[in-house]
Amino acid sequence: MTEITTSTHGQTLVIRLNRPEKMNAITRDMYAGLAQHLNQAAEDDSIRCVVITSEGEHFTAGNDIRDFMSNPPTGEDSGVAKFLGALLEFPKPLLAAVKGNAVGVGTTMLLHCDVVVAAPNAKFSMPFTSLGLVPEAGSTKLFPELVGYQRAAKIFMTGESFGADEALEMGMIAVIDSEAERIALEIAEQIAQQPPKAIMNTKALMKANKHDAVAHVMRAEFQLFALALQSEEAADAFMKFMAKKGK
Repeated sequence: MTEITTSTHGQTLVIRLNRPEKMNAITRDMYAGLAQHLNQAAEDDSIRCVVITSEGEHFTAGNDIRDFMSNPPTGEDSGVAKFLGALLEFPKPLLAAVKGNAVGVGTTMLLHCDVVVAAPNAKFSMPFTSLGLVPEAGSTKLFPELVGYQRAAKIFMTGESFGADEALEMGMIAVIDSEAERIALEIAEQIAQQPPKAIMNTKALMKANKHDAVAHVMRAEFQLFALALQSEEAADAFMKFMAKKGK
């Protein structure tokens, strides 16, 4: 699958969104590919870390709206559900290198990463309510816990975007650097040199107190997301979005 590519750098697997002509908007097939690569990396002892990054000027424009409208992911067996599950259960260090726009799932997936490096031009947004939807990926639990309820509510309910400096101040990213991918790979290789069981156990301990709660929230979010996708409110919002995009 050319829209998701992989390469290895030492003991690090790089998973790359490779649809730059569409700002790396993610289709159902791309979600399935992401899930497959994460699950394979989890089982591969030669892989110590994974870095998710992108080709082109942007991380991702989020969901491919046309693909979503024609094939709404309403089942637990959908590529979206499999990817979100793979994120939640991934046992090894997961890093991301972000540049340009990180829209929707492009931001919420980062809440599951252990280290995020962002370029100075990175721009984050979660405009789910603007499309008549609800946030996903456990973000309705993870984001308020990270930044506080008031700040999270304002961002979720207005759909506003925020930059790398604000994301760093929030604690959503670890580093800002114009060479985000290179820095992420350097950090990944530094982690990869550590004893792997100690690293995996440390991650498991850090995530343990919220894992089950996040899984529960993710299921609830997905159910409401699936219902919202089939609503008149979302259909109207999607059509307005497409009309605006076509101008």
